[in-house]
Amino acid sequence: MSSALVTSTQATSTQPKVSATLIKQATLFSQLPPALLEKLQQSFHIVDWQKGQYINAKLLTQQFFILLTGQVEFKQVNPDTAREASVEMFYPGDSFDIMVLLDGQPHDLIISLLANSRLLSVPINTMRQWIWTYPELNNQFLPYLAQKIREKEQQATDFILYDTSTRLSRLILKHINKAANYNGTKNCAHCDHLVNGLNDETLARMIGSVRQIVNKQLRHWQTQGILEKKRNQLIIHDLEALKREAHLAYKFLPAE
Repeated sequence: MSSALVTSTQATSTQPKVSATLIKQATLFSQLPPALLEKLQQSFHIVDWQKGQYINAKLLTQQFFILLTGQVEFKQVNPDTAREASVEMFYPGDSFDIMVLLDGQPHDLIISLLANSRLLSVPINTMRQWIWTYPELNNQFLPYLAQKIREKEQQATDFILYDTSTRLSRLILKHINKAANYNGTKNCAHCDHLVNGLNDETLARMIGSVRQIVNKQLRHWQTQGILEKKRNQLIIHDLEALKREAHLAYKFLPAE
């Protein structure tokens, strides 16, 4: 795959128009009135990133993104040990980078494309202006920001207080819940299970563990009949057992 640097000019498409339907796939924009969406859609462009492509993190200081398809991971690496940790994982409907949007400072991270991804892009200064100008968007942005803060709070708490089994089960349940609340086309493959396609090493980065421990835990659950793993696909057979492992009273749609 290409390792060329992606710049702001390379990251935006020449397509003249983005539909309001595409924009509404983003959680942040899903409840906006049609008249406002019609105003905003003129500023969006479609961007395609290929798996394995190098994306310069400085691009996040110039453009604000909405993920339409694919998977994007933000991660950091310890230069002394080469150990990697996942900062955040983005799925269709997610917007990024909220941190840069708020403070305008560069984000020291690696952008990793786990699949070919299509995104909507808007200049970050335009996005800031919208938040100040349109109360309807501000009313969507503040709860979205609070959700992101709560997720980081929960992640930090999980790392400190809970073992691998609990952290991994919570991760799986979290992404089942994300699939149930996705605003896009319901027959998309990623809606079946949003942790599908992720290998054990990636799952380990997401919960602050290592590949061997994650693999051992998944095999243990498989012997108990809780789930089945085929390649990088997880099939959940006993959702209630997984919820007990997580020690959380999540409310989910019935398991297929």
